[in-house]
Order: sequence, then C-alpha cells, then structure tokens
Amino acid sequence: MTTLKHLTVGALVLGAFSSGQAGDYSLNSAVRPSPGYLNDKLRAANPYASQWNVGVNYRVRYEIHENGGLPPSSARDFSDAPGVDNDNSYLLQRVKARVGYTAEWFEVFGEARHSSSTGDDRNPNPESDGPADLHQAYLAIGNHKEFPLSIKVGRQELSYGDERLIGAFGWNNIGRVFDAAKVRWQNAWFGADLFTSRLVLPDDNQFNVSNDYDYFSGIYATTRKISSISLDAYFLSRNANNQAAFSQPMSLVPMPSARDIYSFGARVKSNPEDWGNWDFTGEYVGQFGHYNDPRLVAAGLNPSLEHEAFAAYSGFGYTWKESSLSPRLGLEYNFASGDGDPRDGTHGTFENLFPTNHKFYGFMDFASLQNLHNIRFQSSIKPVARISLTAEGHLFWLANTSDNFYNVGGGARGGIGATPGTGYGINPKHSPYAGAELDITATYTINSYIQLEAMYGHYFKGGYIKDTFKAVGSQDADFVYIQTVFNF
Repeated sequence: MTTLKHLTVGALVLGAFSSGQAGDYSLNSAVRPSPGYLNDKLRAANPYASQWNVGVNYRVRYEIHENGGLPPSSARDFSDAPGVDNDNSYLLQRVKARVGYTAEWFEVFGEARHSSSTGDDRNPNPESDGPADLHQAYLAIGNHKEFPLSIKVGRQELSYGDERLIGAFGWNNIGRVFDAAKVRWQNAWFGADLFTSRLVLPDDNQFNVSNDYDYFSGIYATTRKISSISLDAYFLSRNANNQAAFSQPMSLVPMPSARDIYSFGARVKSNPEDWGNWDFTGEYVGQFGHYNDPRLVAAGLNPSLEHEAFAAYSGFGYTWKESSLSPRLGLEYNFASGDGDPRDGTHGTFENLFPTNHKFYGFMDFASLQNLHNIRFQSSIKPVARISLTAEGHLFWLANTSDNFYNVGGGARGGIGATPGTGYGINPKHSPYAGAELDITATYTINSYIQLEAMYGHYFKGGYIKDTFKAVGSQDADFVYIQTVFNF
C-alpha cells in the first residue's frame, strides 16, 4: 500500500475519533494542560474534590513504516533483499483509567491500562498488552511543606532528568513502570531520591510482574540554586544475575544478560527565563562494572567482561521570544562509547539503562545512546497560538565500527560477525556513517483536553548501511503517524 493511501486511511481513522492530545514528547502547548475533564468538572462543583484525581486518558495513533523493519530484532532495517517485506502499518490504542486521593500526609493512586494494536505484522507484538493490566498502584507518605522526608512504595513510573537514562517511555503504547520503593529528601535548596526497583515485564494477556532477578537502584539529587542553573548528580546501579534473562519467557521487552553496571554522572540545564532567549543543557555519564555478552556465548567464547563505558551530550538553543511566532533554533551533540574488540575482555558499549530514546535520536526510532555520534539540528515555530511546527535533522555515525549498530531498544543489529554485504554484524571496514534523518511534526492544541498531531520522517541511508547490504541492496526508510489523545 502506498504512503498516500496509508495517509488517507489514517485521516479517516482519526476523523472517527473526535478527541485527542499530542504525543508525550511534544512541545509545550499554547493552552495550559488540564488535569482532565472529569477533574475540572468535579473541582468546579466542589472545591474539596481537589483532593481527588479521577480521569481517563485515551490515545489513538496510526503509524506507517516503510522499510522500517519489524522490531524487536531490527535486523532487516533498510534491507532491499529479494523477498524481504519491511513495510508495516497499524492502529495503536491506549486507555489509562486512574483514581487517586491526596490528603495532607499521604497519597494513594491506582491506574489501569489497556494497550492494543490492530493490523500489526510484529510477532510478538511489543505494543499490545490486553485486555487490561495494572499500570501504577502506589502509596506515598509525607508532606514536604512540613517535613523534608517522604516515601513512595508500589508500582510507579520513574523519570529523572531529560529521561535519557531513566524515563517512563510514554511514547510507547505500553510504557514503562517499576515495582519500586523510593525515599525522598527535599528542602528549599535541593531534593534527592534514594530508590530501589525491579522493572515490570509486559506480558500480553497475562498479569504483568517484575523481574525478580534484575534490580535497578540509585540516588539522584538535583538543585536549582546554583548560578541560575539546574544541577543534577547521581549514582545508579543495575544488577542482574544469570536468571534475569529467563525470568519471563513471554516478556514483550528484552530481558538482560547477567551484569553489574554502575553509572555516575552530572547534568546541567539552564533555568527557564534566567538566560534570556538562550537555553542550554549538558550531561556526562561514566560507567564501570561487569557484563556478560550473550553474543560471545553464541560464538563459543568467554562472555564475562569488565565494563568500562561513557556517554555525553551537550546542546543549546535560541528562541526569539519577542516574535509572535516564537521561532527557536537548536543544536545538540550526543555521544556514547562502543566496544573496540568484543574478545579483549573489556566491554565498552554504553549501557543505555531505561530511557525514553524516542525524544532524542530521531522520531523514526532507529538509534539508541550506544556506540553513537549524533548531531541534532532543531527548529520550531508557532504560526498561530494553538499550532506548533517543528523540524529536526539528525546525522548518525557509529562511534566504533568494531561494534554493532544498536536499535532504539538497545538491541544489537547482528552478532559478532556476518557475511559482509548480506546483513548486520561487526565489520570494521564498513563506513562509520550510518545516515541522516529528517522529521517534520505538526501539533494542534484544540483545547486543554484535546490535541492532534501528525509527523513525517525520512531516513537517508549512509555508507554503513550501504556497505551492510552491498550484496543484496538497501533503500531509505519513511515513517508517518497521525495521533489524537483525549484527557477525560
């Protein structure tokens, strides 16, 4: 089916649903976000109802992928080999129903979720988890106005910084939650979270449980009181044993090999309004520990490796606030180390942990913060108050061609080796240039409950992809989506 025909189908689908809200990564809306239609009505009728949080969030998105491959392996991305069908289109629906109550010293919150996919060729399908499951359920005790210490226990989303390492992954039709316990210290100068958690593994048509053999813990502190900037500092620990990879055979997300990886880093970001029309951000992350590489097991080699890796990014932008169009231009550079030799006893590929990669390395979702050089160009404009237009350009290089090209979920495309010219693998003689991506997005804020969004992306294959499929052929990729969400 052609892209034009897909677009027509998507438009008809969205026309049947008259409610919507923009994607989780969108620009700030021109209309102040609402806690929800039901909440607004309840609070308008009774001021004491402000303690309650009752509502339903409904999102529907139609996606069209041409030559985008079929995750989770992504092994066919860009391939033009005879008999390979890399096209996929589908309708995603997600419903989140929530109820919560906040008193002076405690909060209870529960949220159910339904996630479905129609017409999807992926099997198993990483975005279908029905008919319903428990997304969040937690108890929080504390009042930071009266006492600096609080605790939050239960199934919950974790989100820190820009979500480059720890995020709720709201773009995904299922998202990401943890069974976690978190202690927070907060005063007028800084806040710090101390947490330990286990990742919840989505399992279609079964109640989702966490991986008992994969623990993620850390301390994350932040302050906005240093010279007009926000400063974060953190130490994170991911510890998975040999049983972690077999915890849930039907899990819709990859399970880790054995590893003990420790990450330490710092992030700086300009405080809004403190730098005039300028904004900037930057972060550095170092890692050490131990990693078991499953690719070495397949090659009959010792998989036990010392882990030494790092990543960094830096970006800045300028917004013409005096203009009614609010144009902004931005430039960003992202880097993550790769592994120079999988057989040398050291693992140098950066561990991306639990990010929301969709927001940063191209909306077509071909790359993660692993073995990567990425230059990102950003621009945005608001032609009218309720419409935002953005255009982004990306350039991608592998940091080390002796390592793999990693997909958005952190999976390696290919193993230790592949026959050159026929598919992904480790081929040091390939060009490091993976390609370029152009993304154009339009967001229309109808009101505080309803938003619509559409996006087109094109990936221009680079020398690395051409070399990878030299014997069978390769081609560029396209991506289109139309989305609507309503916040009841």
